[in-house]
Amino acid sequence: MLDKIKQAVIAGEVENIAELTKQALAQGIGARDILDKALTPAMDIVGEEYERGERYVPEMLISAETMKASVAILKPLLVEAGVEARGKVVIGTVEGDLHDIGKDLVAMMLEGAGFEVINLGTEVTAEEFLKAAKEHNPDIIGMSALLTTTMTHMPEVIDALKQAGLRDKVKVMIGGAPVTQEYADKIGADGYAPDAASATRLAKSLLE
Repeated sequence: MLDKIKQAVIAGEVENIAELTKQALAQGIGARDILDKALTPAMDIVGEEYERGERYVPEMLISAETMKASVAILKPLLVEAGVEARGKVVIGTVEGDLHDIGKDLVAMMLEGAGFEVINLGTEVTAEEFLKAAKEHNPDIIGMSALLTTTMTHMPEVIDALKQAGLRDKVKVMIGGAPVTQEYADKIGADGYAPDAASATRLAKSLLE
């Protein structure tokens, strides 16, 4: 059953996943086992295929949507069972930038990997990132920018965290088309990821 769920996510069978998830639960398979032994490994495979050039963003999105539909059923059970999230991530596209496909894909991949994700959407100002940091006390703040003109807002968020005395309490990871590791180093971010699969790996490594 776990393998069926795993294969459904890899194949992007959105229409079947809810029924398969419910069947697994009815058979006595725990929500945590479905997450750890089916959903997360499936998204790892999807991410690896993407990195090898065997899969494109639209296909990744379909798999991520499939995984998300299963997670939606499991989430209340995981909460009820007191299952701790791997970590908490606040994520958003920076001020002036309306791009959200890549950022949403990262958010979905992180959820599939067991993180609690607070998705702030697009055009998120430094003040809004700071407010979310104070409200949610995340382990990681993830910022995305798809334009060279908007990536300049990333250091503003880091400065706002510093001024509020929160910079040492949270890891900052950045990504997006014009962003590079060099830029991450320059602005003092803790990490850079070129795509959703590596962003998930990076988030895990930042908390280890």
